[in-house]
Amino acid sequence: MSDRVRVLTANLWNGVADSTGFAELVDRLAADVVCTQEMSPEQAEALASVLPHGHLEPRRDHNGMGIALRRPATLRRVALPRRDAHVAELDPRDWPGLSARLEILSVHIVGPHVWPPHRSWPARRGQLRALADYLDAAERRARVLVGDFNATRGFPVYQQLLRRLDDGHAEAARRRGRRPGATWGPTPGAPRMLRIDHALTESVHVDDARVVAIPGSDHSALVVDLSPGN
Repeated sequence: MSDRVRVLTANLWNGVADSTGFAELVDRLAADVVCTQEMSPEQAEALASVLPHGHLEPRRDHNGMGIALRRPATLRRVALPRRDAHVAELDPRDWPGLSARLEILSVHIVGPHVWPPHRSWPARRGQLRALADYLDAAERRARVLVGDFNATRGFPVYQQLLRRLDDGHAEAARRRGRRPGATWGPTPGAPRMLRIDHALTESVHVDDARVVAIPGSDHSALVVDLSPGN
């Protein structure tokens, strides 16, 4: 492989997205790392058949998450309210051609619409606070934070994280003279209305970023090609 790493993040709509279709999409795109949110056991099984490494924790209550990998990596978690961040650290010794260690964090931020608000809003603020504390304490390195942030660029979640990281998706789109694509719509196949799935980076060059439809999901996948160390 080259020093490019292709990362795909996808919300699978709590098991509604087509399991086989999603696995075929991952295979067709030759993704190296897949970060999932709202993943069911059936979706996890299909994904693991394509990418055998990583760790998947499927559930049926909107909290199923995981990271699937083409090659082995060191896996851990960052404690957050409601749903932890899942972390994979890619080592050049296991990823030939990778020029530096690459840390990938996958998150699913509680939505501002989740009922009851007296529970969801404190959890959302707590997730943001814990992520900010982690980033402030961590050493500067090649890093990408991906997932369903349930936040457009006008939300504090996005704005506060952008003080620490760069919007790799937006920067890649700007270089090509276009706007970054929206990732969420009300139903599968409907036009995407909001950009709430993100790839925020540190010390990583995003060669390309694109939005790709997921069969049967209300989210589209965000696919980013990364060059750590550039």
